[in-house]
Amino acid sequence: MELGYWLGRGAEAFREWARTYDEFAAHTAMAVDEAACEVAFEELTARLRGSYPFFHPCYAGQILKPPHPVAVAGYAAAMLVNSNNHALDGGPATSAMEEEVVEQLAQMAGFAAHLGHLTSSGTQANLEALFVAREARPGTGVAVSAEAHYTHARMCHLLGVPVYTVPVDDRGRMDMAGLERLLSTGVAGTVVATTGTTALGAVDPLHRIVPLARRYGVRVHADAAYGGFFRLLADGRTDKEQAPVAPETGDALRAIAQCDSVVIDPHKHGLQPYGCGAVLFGDPDVARFFRHDSPYTYFTSRRPHLGEISLECSRSGAAAAALWLTLKLLPLTPDGLGAVLAAGRRAAVRWAGLIGASPYLDPYQPPELDIVTYYPAAPGSSPPRLSHVGRASDEVLHRGMNAKEDPVFLSVARVTAGAFTARHADAVADSDNTHVLRSVLMKPESELYLDRLHQRVEQLAKASWPAPRRCGR
Repeated sequence: MELGYWLGRGAEAFREWARTYDEFAAHTAMAVDEAACEVAFEELTARLRGSYPFFHPCYAGQILKPPHPVAVAGYAAAMLVNSNNHALDGGPATSAMEEEVVEQLAQMAGFAAHLGHLTSSGTQANLEALFVAREARPGTGVAVSAEAHYTHARMCHLLGVPVYTVPVDDRGRMDMAGLERLLSTGVAGTVVATTGTTALGAVDPLHRIVPLARRYGVRVHADAAYGGFFRLLADGRTDKEQAPVAPETGDALRAIAQCDSVVIDPHKHGLQPYGCGAVLFGDPDVARFFRHDSPYTYFTSRRPHLGEISLECSRSGAAAAALWLTLKLLPLTPDGLGAVLAAGRRAAVRWAGLIGASPYLDPYQPPELDIVTYYPAAPGSSPPRLSHVGRASDEVLHRGMNAKEDPVFLSVARVTAGAFTARHADAVADSDNTHVLRSVLMKPESELYLDRLHQRVEQLAKASWPAPRRCGR
């Protein structure tokens, strides 16, 4: 689609709507000099060129990609109205759109009933889920895995709730024996299971966590901020085009339907601009925990206002409009938005195979979603030394991003010696931790660019060691 055309259509639609009201004089205080605007705008666009190329498949670093042009056009069109979805007073049209997209997210999650809304971030969404957890299980703590996002510990500290860390297995997933030992003590009232850790892309065994938690009367919150949309690939289809997740991963993703709450971030795999998160609760009665009053809002309708079921106040209605328009064209189906995720999943699986066959790279662990972790292979038949692995990974990262020609943008993840040797028993643990390379293949274009990306990373890895590794390992 031609973005410029649709941005112009949005601006013209706003002007046509504005003309249905009486003309009014523009205030001189709002006037800006056109020549000065030209200079300032040129400076803005020049400074933006200092960003990393998130739009390009040579960028395979952090969880960053541009929004779909449809989302940009929808956001810009609604931004001209500048509605506030806290209350129907501030956003009647975009609040209705929000209710519609939240209904679609709830259906994707498998919730028979739900209460939920969009948020300005995944952190805010998790804060609201943890707030409800605290109110529903007062006096108890929250169990999280050692690989859970750091936001949970931060938000629990803010809420005054104890956090209990559960160890993980050799794939970065919550350890069930460790969880049961913790739950048997009665200290935790809620378990946070992560379906797609942001470091490794690991999916906690939610299908086993839920029944265990129920035995102890404990709530379950699914942090699916990263991996929630992979539910679209978990329906059991096995055709090559869909690139389904592994059966156990699919079982875990389907178990989201049995959770008390779930967080999903449309600004990650939902093709949306920042910030657009979402929190959903399986029991609509949790609205009682949000109950409050306002002296000057909530008066234009008897319908529930989104702010009445939220901790957040002012929030952009344009985010709801952008997601609404996107889902009109790329619905939450395996062949709709699911096809976008399938491309990244196929790329991750294929790259893992190329890495496994490479004389210059070794896999850290197989990808469960679309995040690939690996490290430069040691020269010859030498076992990897953690100190050398960390230095070589950092070398690849910095050489790649600072190359004047053909740059490639990766990221690194810090892993402990115990985590590394659990996956690679022959490793020499000569340091407490090390760095491994990490690539997020969330752009579908990564699938088409993969051969070039692999070739470039191999070149960098080969140059990161004193001597090349021999083939035939």
